[in-house]
Parts: sequence; C-alpha cells; structure tokens
Amino acid sequence: MPISKQAFIGVLALSLLASCGGDKGAANSSTGVTAMREVPAVRLNFRYEGDVPAPQADQQNAPEDRNQAVQADFDNGRPQDELLDKTISSPNKQSVLAVWHRAGDADGEFRLDMYDAAGHMQKRITPDTMSAKFPDTVRWSPDSSTVAFVACIRTIAPSNPQPVTAPPPPDVSGSTTDANNAPPSGAPVQTGPTPAAPTGILAFRTEQIYTANADGSGVKALTENEGLKYFYYVWSPDSSMLAALATTRREWQVQDLATSGKGEEMVPYGRPRIIEKNGRERRLDDAATQVQPVWSPDSAKVAVAYGNQIRVYDALGTTPTQAAVPLRNQLLISSQAFDEQQKTLLNAANANTSDANANASASGNSNAPAATPTPSQGLSVLPDEKTLVSYNPIVALQWPQDDVIYLETAYVKRMKNAADNVTSFARWHRVILSAQPASPANK
Repeated sequence: MPISKQAFIGVLALSLLASCGGDKGAANSSTGVTAMREVPAVRLNFRYEGDVPAPQADQQNAPEDRNQAVQADFDNGRPQDELLDKTISSPNKQSVLAVWHRAGDADGEFRLDMYDAAGHMQKRITPDTMSAKFPDTVRWSPDSSTVAFVACIRTIAPSNPQPVTAPPPPDVSGSTTDANNAPPSGAPVQTGPTPAAPTGILAFRTEQIYTANADGSGVKALTENEGLKYFYYVWSPDSSMLAALATTRREWQVQDLATSGKGEEMVPYGRPRIIEKNGRERRLDDAATQVQPVWSPDSAKVAVAYGNQIRVYDALGTTPTQAAVPLRNQLLISSQAFDEQQKTLLNAANANTSDANANASASGNSNAPAATPTPSQGLSVLPDEKTLVSYNPIVALQWPQDDVIYLETAYVKRMKNAADNVTSFARWHRVILSAQPASPANK
C-alpha cells in the first residue's frame, strides 16, 4: 500500500531524531570519564607538588624471614652439599620457593625448588643445566598463582648427573640400622622421595624470564630473546602481565667495565617492556633507564622515569598511547626553595650557638623556613642547576593511587664496598593526574 508524502516525511523525521539522539548519547559517554583506566595516557594532565611526605613503604617486595620448615628439610632431609640461600613465600603463604645452591656451583648461580607451607618439597623448578639468576628479583604474582624468575644456561654443568630416586627400604637385618631403623650416623635423614629435576625446558645463553605455577608445575620460558638480558620485572596488580627492563649483553658488559674501573657497583640500564602471560611482548621505549617501572593500581598503565621526566604508557587496548611528564622546571624551582630553606635552618642553628651579641644581632632575622618560590613571588629566571645541591635525578617511583604518582629524587652512588655507598638529598614529590577535557564534537 503506497504511503502518502506526509507520512513519508514523518517517518524520515523520526529516523533523523533517533539518529541524533544516538549520536548525542555516544558523545556524552565519551566525555563522561568514570575511571582513570578509561583515560589514554596521551590525554592526561598533571599537577606537581614538591617536597611532600614519603609514601607508605612498599611491603610487597620486603625481605622475609627464612621459612623454618624449609630450612629444617635442608638441614635434615637433603644432602649436605645442598645449601639454602633464601625462601620466598607466595602472598597467600601457601607456597614457598626455595633458592639454594650446590657446593661447586658458580657464584651468582642458584637453583629453585617449590615447597608447600608445611615444608614438604613439591617439585624442582630448575633443571640441572639451568641456573636461576638475580634471586632478589624473583616475584610472585599478586594472586599467588604464578612465580616469575630469571634464568639462563648453567656455567658449570654436571659432568654426570645422577637420577634422583626414592631412598631404599630400611634394612631390617640390623647390619646398618638399629632396632628403630635409624639411619647410620652422619647420614642425611630422608623425609621421602626427592622429585627429579625437570627436563625439556629450553635454556638460553642470556638471562630470560621464566614462570612456574604455584605447585611448581608448568615451568616455561616467558621470553625467548637470546642476546637480551632481563634483570628486573614486576607483576601488574591483576596478575596478567609483567613490566620488565632488559638490555643487550654487549651493553651490560660495557656498563660493567665502566663502573668496575671506578670501584662502583654496576646498576644496569634497560629499556622497558610489557610482557603478557602468553609471551606477547611490547617494547615501550627506545630510551634506557635505571629506575624500576611501576604499575598503576588498575593495571592499565606503566610509569617509567628518565632523569627529570616521567613517561606513562598504556598497557591496554589495541592502539596504546604514551605521554611524557616533563618535570625539570618544577624540580629546579622546588630545589631552589629546598636549598634556601636548608640555609635558613643552618643560619638559625649557627645563631643559637653564637654569643649573646651575635644572638642579638641575629634577632631581627626570621628563623621560619623560606616559602617555596613561585613566579608570582618574583621568580622570573629559572635557577642554574649547577648551583643547587638538592637538584638530582629521579631514582624511584611509587604509584599508590590511580591518579597519584610519587617520585623520589636523590644523589645515589653504589660502590663495590657497601660501606662506601652514598645516598644524599633524598626527597619525595608527587604528580596528581587528571583527564584532559574532551574536545568538542564536530558539528
């Protein structure tokens, strides 16, 4: 049945109205940000606050006391040449990773075994041909399901590795045991069969990241980039990804030679990467840094520091963005205020130790800390960084809230003799993040 011209125009008007309403709703949803994870890094604003109280200490990577049940197993149930170095418990305290070495192993090379909370060995993690490296960087995922570690080919391979089997049944003849079937004097106490070391796990000539399940199963190489050395990594709060630093073997050697000649301890530089549990990897930047990357609490972004700048990278989405937070000017101004404050306090202390005449002459001076200079107070030229003793690079980051990043600046020097280490002018600052206003929709 043909419709009239008036009816056709009415249907068309309703269609256009519905279409406009849909577009308006989409525009509103694009500008109504409900969480920082919805804001791409490239659309972040920041506000700097200098010399703030230090954030709460990060307890996730704090060293723990050695698990006594695991230590007892090494003391009584394992060969005497197997020596426990440390234990690392999962966050839920149900699994314990034992870091140990065997007499004759090369320095800096370790082996890993998985125990349960009661001190019973579950599985061996590392094969005899593989050595775990950098045990201080071993990280459990926050959900306690997975442990990540770095390993490579063992320098000193066993010449004739012996299969590990269950101990023989007790000899009831009385020739080697007493009436209670006690082992001969000096022999290790066997608590049960020792699991054999795993086989078939690919090992590389340079340090790669491996993961294992909480029960010790499923050991696999997460990265397979021979020639790169992965030396730091941290789990995202949702346990789905790792942020890591890696450098080439050649760069590592050059850094080591440069610091060794000055008697310093080498703190490696690396380029940041995001590595997913399935092994997919994305290099975040071509610039190298010594500062360990940090995750946002919502696992949506990673922050890395380079000198006097923070860079924020999206970890999610098919078209991730990145943004730089330049802080040189803000750090210069706050360092000038800090130096002036310290001079004022020092002058006040000197005045208090002077004689009465000096105190009288100084009585007209204020002992109150100097206020932070701002452009509104007449600061028209940035201070010269060479004249500021407290102006130093960023050495650490913390991201305790989705919209707040803490940064520590300090002068740090690490020497081979730890007694000569230097850390001075350590100061905390923070940046407050917010979303940039959305651009108006095209009409």
